[in-house]
Amino acid sequence: MIFLELVLQNFGPYNDRQVINFDPQENENSCPIILLGGMNGGGKTTLMDAIRLALYGPRAQCSTRGNLSYSDFLTQCVNSHCNAVEKTRIELLFEHIENDKPIKYRIVRTWEKNPKDGKDHLGILELGVAGQDDWLREELVNTWDDYIENLLPLGISNLFLFDGEQVKELAEQEVPPPVVVDAIRGLLGLELAERLAVDIEILVNRKRKEIADTKDLANLEEIEERLKQQQIEYEKNNNQLEQLKTELQESETEKQEAFDKFVSEGGKIAAERNQLELQQKQKTAEVEQARQGMCQLAAHVLPLALIEPLLIQAQHQGEKEFRVQQAQIAREILFERDKRLLNWMTQLGLSEEQFEKIKNFLEQDEETLRANLIQPEESWLLADAETLSQLGNLLYYLQNNKNIAKQQISILKNKTEEIITLERQIQTAAEPEAYKQLVDTLEAAQNKVSKIKAASEITKRRCDELEAEIKNIKKDLQEYTKQNIDRKNHEHIITSAAKVQETLKLFRDRLTLRKLNKLEVEVTECFRYLLHKSDLVHRVAIDTHTFSLSLYDVQGKPVPKHRLSAGEKQLLAIAFLWGLARVSGRRLPVAIDTPLGRLDSSHRSNLVERYFPSASHQVILLSTDTEIGEKEVKILRENEAIAREYLLKYDSSTRQTTIQPGYFW
Repeated sequence: MIFLELVLQNFGPYNDRQVINFDPQENENSCPIILLGGMNGGGKTTLMDAIRLALYGPRAQCSTRGNLSYSDFLTQCVNSHCNAVEKTRIELLFEHIENDKPIKYRIVRTWEKNPKDGKDHLGILELGVAGQDDWLREELVNTWDDYIENLLPLGISNLFLFDGEQVKELAEQEVPPPVVVDAIRGLLGLELAERLAVDIEILVNRKRKEIADTKDLANLEEIEERLKQQQIEYEKNNNQLEQLKTELQESETEKQEAFDKFVSEGGKIAAERNQLELQQKQKTAEVEQARQGMCQLAAHVLPLALIEPLLIQAQHQGEKEFRVQQAQIAREILFERDKRLLNWMTQLGLSEEQFEKIKNFLEQDEETLRANLIQPEESWLLADAETLSQLGNLLYYLQNNKNIAKQQISILKNKTEEIITLERQIQTAAEPEAYKQLVDTLEAAQNKVSKIKAASEITKRRCDELEAEIKNIKKDLQEYTKQNIDRKNHEHIITSAAKVQETLKLFRDRLTLRKLNKLEVEVTECFRYLLHKSDLVHRVAIDTHTFSLSLYDVQGKPVPKHRLSAGEKQLLAIAFLWGLARVSGRRLPVAIDTPLGRLDSSHRSNLVERYFPSASHQVILLSTDTEIGEKEVKILRENEAIAREYLLKYDSSTRQTTIQPGYFW
């Protein structure tokens, strides 16, 4: 796993958007160290908190959170110069191997002051091949805690993301603090065995309670006898039901044959004779009513339909003559107006040429109007407007009467056909004596079917009741057997649990011993590598219960820890953390905040030259100017161990920090 980029926006003292490139690859050369310099209170610890917060969210063990709720902690992290509408944002881009392929994820957490629901908004982006960010499936956001636990478990994160205070505390205490102890157990896999032991104890208590709550069971022989009787009765009723089904099928056939004969011989029509005769009378009355309507229409204007074309022709001729009359009246009015216009223009002083042009235009217009009014034939109707209106109303009324007459004719035709059909049906009806015989036969067949259906329904209902009772009895019998088996299983589990606990305890002890032996070798090697007094300590031993460290010289004699200087104790603590990281087998970044406190020049030189370049494939150092000074930076640069350098520039007047390229020197 490699951290590639950290983005801080309005987070703590970091106002606006500021970006730190953590990529250890520089000019095709891989250098492990990312060096960030800053004075005390300049934002180094805040930067470490940002990494933890991006990875773990509400579970993050941040330095300034204390007992604050997550909502209050997020509000506290908002930059003081941030506007109310602006959001605080943290982005952490990292790369790791997934399915044998490198993949890049960008963790994005955003929130505002007094965040809604008391939490931030989490987004997970996958960096595409073309450099474009694509949102992943929502399932990854919902399961992020489980996902990050597989990459960098929270329990061991303090072994890779630690500060000088943690090293100082570890160096001064005889027994490691609980946080480190929990990390050691998680790293060595010891908490799995302990959790299994607790789970076994819980299982045993649960099984004991289930056995204590088991009620007395019914007599098994009585249940089996009752089941046998119910099964015999069910078999008897089921056979009877099958027989009734056969009889019902035969009676249905007889009923269908009687019904077919009843229909074919006119029985059905005979039963409907009265209704058919009533329908015939009703249809005859409707025919007579339609004929009366036709007579009324014939007594009015309907006969004029015989000369309808002549009436339409007269209407067109009258309208044409009327339009000509109107045009002639308009022509005379226009002629009088033209004369007045010409008289008036003589008074305007127009030239003779202009006057003649206007006069010719008016004469040509009059000639055109006269030509349009010439009729190809003489007027002979001489109808006025009122007469034409009456003629139009007559034609409209005549058309309505024609439509009504057509409807009446259609009704008359349909009703006549229906009467003929009814007469034929009445003629095919059976005689009263034959009809009675057909009815009796059909009723007998229907009654037989009804009786068999009723008997079948009663028998089927009884079979269903017996089936339900048999099912319940079998369930009781199964419960009886199952409860006995469960009781035996519970007793076996309780008996075996004690043996499992003993075996688990032995396994846990041997696992602890085996893991700690490997850890002791790593810690010893790291401590001797960092310590310039190579003959002071020959072996470092780790207690299997408290994980406290014991030192031994070449002769195997204990070396009291009080003989170590403060700097040597810090080197021992760093060697302990380094050894734990190496034993874990995880390729994870190491981030160290203020790592060189209380070290003299020789110890500091050993740490700079030996630990920092080798602690991991990526080492993020946050230091003041007094820890990694000009001399130490020069050594790291000469060894080509530094990939990137940044300076956290803090402005005390605005209490804001900006990230600038370069270091103090």
